[in-house]
Amino acid sequence: MSETFRTNLLGPEPTRLPAEDEVYQGLALGRPALDLVARHPESSLLWAVLAEEAWDEGRTIESYAFARVGYHRGLDALRRSGWRGAGPVPWEHEPNRGFLRALYALGRAASAIGEEGEPERIAAFLEGSDPTAKAAIEGAAS
Repeated sequence: MSETFRTNLLGPEPTRLPAEDEVYQGLALGRPALDLVARHPESSLLWAVLAEEAWDEGRTIESYAFARVGYHRGLDALRRSGWRGAGPVPWEHEPNRGFLRALYALGRAASAIGEEGEPERIAAFLEGSDPTAKAAIEGAAS
């Protein structure tokens, strides 16, 4: 029996998004995410950063909106990378972190505005993507 066959019995392979080198470089140089997102609107990471900044400033609705865009941009990127609606999206793979951060931010903001059912669905999605992601995100925010 081949190793590939054994792996496929365990479920979908982890999805690994491509690196966003220009985005990482811009952030490392201290460029504001708002400036960068105008050049890279496909970046879940930038939308997640904007959602986090808005949240930290008490702008819950803006945080929700930024996170929602990041979530949808991330779904698009996941699908382009072969994701079929289920399976791991590992936190350990740095390019996945923008999507996972946007997903977390969306759940947090959805809960804050009292959106019914959405926070639970997002929490399950985040847990199913990578059970370590929530703790990693919350640990980084501390």
